[in-house]
Amino acid sequence: MLVRRSLHARGFRYRLHVGSIPGKPDMVFPKYRAVILAHGCFWHGHDCDLFRLPDTHREFWKAKIDRNRARDLEVSREIKVAGWRCLTVWECAMRGRGRMDHPSLISRIVEWLTGSESLLEIKGEC
Repeated sequence: MLVRRSLHARGFRYRLHVGSIPGKPDMVFPKYRAVILAHGCFWHGHDCDLFRLPDTHREFWKAKIDRNRARDLEVSREIKVAGWRCLTVWECAMRGRGRMDHPSLISRIVEWLTGSESLLEIKGEC
């Protein structure tokens, strides 16, 4: 929510969870032909301090996280094929000991939105 509010305050207009775009991205910026995916480090299996497989039902969780990772790769590919630019913001960039300070995070997102880079991931210092 902080990212959404900050971008809106800077004049960026977006739509949420547009079903016609692969993966129903968290934020869609039609003017910039760009989408932002906000990924939780646990659910998307990020290699950082915030991700750890639970001790119980390990095989279930490993299979689930592996499916999520495979789906994430496919969705990113489909977004690119559909002609959209894609930014993934990882949870660890926003919370935890390796998080970015909020102004730096927002500046990096704005720089990407207004630039021409097609794919980018923003993550914390894990």
